[in-house]
Amino acid sequence: MTVEPDRAPARDPQDLERLLIARQWVGDIDGMVALFEPNAVVDSGEGQLTRGREAIRTLFAEITAAGRKFAAGEQRPALINGDLALTSTKLPDGSITTEVARRQDDGTWLWVIDRYSVVAF
Repeated sequence: MTVEPDRAPARDPQDLERLLIARQWVGDIDGMVALFEPNAVVDSGEGQLTRGREAIRTLFAEITAAGRKFAAGEQRPALINGDLALTSTKLPDGSITTEVARRQDDGTWLWVIDRYSVVAF
């Protein structure tokens, strides 16, 4: 018997981080990608931006294949203004992620911008 992955949509921007981590830990690449808008951009800190779901799928597949696991951290309350939300998490290593999510027509939320780590200047 095969267990279907949980593909529940994010009903709150705060759900996105938890869903991303849970899906990554079980290897659900498509479920991870489903949390992003079709033309989303990811800055993974590698010096280049990853644009669009297909490229994001490739990035997550590479990360997962390498055995890297995303860590849960201390999530800050989302800052919401209309249909946009700024989400952020302080990770166990002290780095901070920042993301911009957009409310979709059906009331769910998807990320449009994801920056893995913000460093102090």
